[in-house]
Amino acid sequence: MSAVTGTEIVERIWARDPTLWTGHDEAEWLGWLDEPARVLEGVELLYEIVAAAEYDTAVLLGMGGSSLAPEVLRRGFGVESFHVLDTTHPAAIRRLADSLDLGRTLFVASSKSGGTIETRSHLDFFWERTGQDGDRFVVVTDPGSALEDVAAKRKLLGVVGGEPSIGGRYSALSPFGMLPAALMGVDVVRLLERADEMREACRVGEGHAGLELGLALGEAWRQGGDKVALTEVSGGFDLWVQQLLAESTGKDGKGLVPVEGDGPDVQTHEVRLESPYELGQEFFRWEFATAVAGSILGINPFDQPNVQAAKDKTNEVLERGETALLEPEGSLDELLAGAGAGDYVAVCAFIDPAREAELEPLLERVRATGRPLMRGLGPRYLHSTGQLHKGGPDTGLFIQVVDEPGEELPIPGKPYGFRQLIAAQAEGDFEALRERGRRIVRVRLEDLA
Repeated sequence: MSAVTGTEIVERIWARDPTLWTGHDEAEWLGWLDEPARVLEGVELLYEIVAAAEYDTAVLLGMGGSSLAPEVLRRGFGVESFHVLDTTHPAAIRRLADSLDLGRTLFVASSKSGGTIETRSHLDFFWERTGQDGDRFVVVTDPGSALEDVAAKRKLLGVVGGEPSIGGRYSALSPFGMLPAALMGVDVVRLLERADEMREACRVGEGHAGLELGLALGEAWRQGGDKVALTEVSGGFDLWVQQLLAESTGKDGKGLVPVEGDGPDVQTHEVRLESPYELGQEFFRWEFATAVAGSILGINPFDQPNVQAAKDKTNEVLERGETALLEPEGSLDELLAGAGAGDYVAVCAFIDPAREAELEPLLERVRATGRPLMRGLGPRYLHSTGQLHKGGPDTGLFIQVVDEPGEELPIPGKPYGFRQLIAAQAEGDFEALRERGRRIVRVRLEDLA
């Protein structure tokens, strides 16, 4: 590797030395290094929230960094009474709302910025559905956010503050992941103690798991292996890793591209999850490794300069005041025929999550090209791999899939509903990718069978 040794990388990370990366604001985003110990010290607050809430079912309203770790925890611990809502598809929202006993459901609105359009829309929707019952809601947000103000105004049951020096994708071991874990009945102390063991191990020089994984990621990238696949893993951990790698490294025309499949440009890594409580260690191991790999790529692993592009385009579409039509565009046959060495194919599906299995004929066609596959549901992937799509290497072939979303579902206080919102998000991302010259087509789910 370069003249910087592994021991030096570890020392400079813990010294909060921004010149290890780009020398900009990296030092301001390293709160995740101390978060397991910090949350352990204040864990009683989480349990106070759990004790104060009366619920049989809990629903997490969040996107990206606020939703993916809770989803991994939900799947890993097999908690069927906990739901994660990270779609704006009206059919999915309507189906969930109709299935809930609203008087026995606790909603957790989770957003670091406090302004996430999906989360705020979900919150307002269920606020009206519950008859504006503040005892049905708790909030996780950074101090001083607009969501904190909403919680105070509406007299919601509780507010848990995040740590401002942690970005969303590094927040799994913060209250954004740990309050949902507590609400699931997970032993949060045990989970955090496992994380803290990994944290302490990552303080030493050579030979520890976080450094070794990060060096492997970075060195394989140097040698042309810029795609990253995981060995078979259950529980959705791959969804969380996708965001961590893609949003952290996918910028300046570079990136570690999370994919399914193999090939000469694909590096493969194991996930160590002998029990669900090992998630505490794995969250920290991959966070540390990504910071190490970012130093080798020479990028800032803590910013997301291109995420705003799709948000801006979405707002432009919404301001037009009409639901985007989302007609098929481009030739799928020609796109796939053009898949060459070094490319990957991304299936970006703005569909009802319950219909995800209907993507299989398309996925089989992609696999037949021999190129690695990336897939994501919209708008969730906009908060995950969307940064890499726009800021990473121009090696992606993008297939946007849309479905018939059904009747409009109004969003209280907004001139648009969820049908119009998800259509705007699909159209906004399509326009943002096309403006960057990315190869992209749009197809209908109903035409894939």
